[in-house]
Amino acid sequence: SPHRGDLPAAVYSAMVAAALAGTVLGQLLFGRLGDLVGRRRVYGFALAFMVLSSLASAFSICTSRACVLSSLGFFRFLLGVGIGGDYPLSATIMSEFANKATRGAFIAAVFSMQGFGILFSSVVTMVVCTVSNQATTASPEHTPQAADLAWRIILMLGAIPAAVTFYWRM
Repeated sequence: SPHRGDLPAAVYSAMVAAALAGTVLGQLLFGRLGDLVGRRRVYGFALAFMVLSSLASAFSICTSRACVLSSLGFFRFLLGVGIGGDYPLSATIMSEFANKATRGAFIAAVFSMQGFGILFSSVVTMVVCTVSNQATTASPEHTPQAADLAWRIILMLGAIPAAVTFYWRM
């Protein structure tokens, strides 16, 4: 393959677009649901939706490349919906519970955590890829299946920080 394991640009763009489209839909859907049903309840549901979508991405049972990419695109869209739901609910809940003097700082802190999350996910990805590469090059098991396992582990690890916060959101 001329891509040496890299995704073609069109496929990568489709994956990113699926997640972003899900984010827009999630903002609209969960924001409105929060107004109708109650923000805290919907906030917990959006979190559970994120965790389950991330785990479902990792546990795709497909074996062909086309099936894996289709499944991954679908679950990344669903993950985007959950993440999109988190955006308006986080800001609204924080502004409702913070006092007037510290409200701006608290909301800024909530949204600054997104940057830390993006940075941390990149570090986790580099660590898992490095460990996977070292483990597979040191053994005769240097196969596409080993790389398949690495991306699945990365997606599973992505569910952990969200799952840890579940108690505080309910």
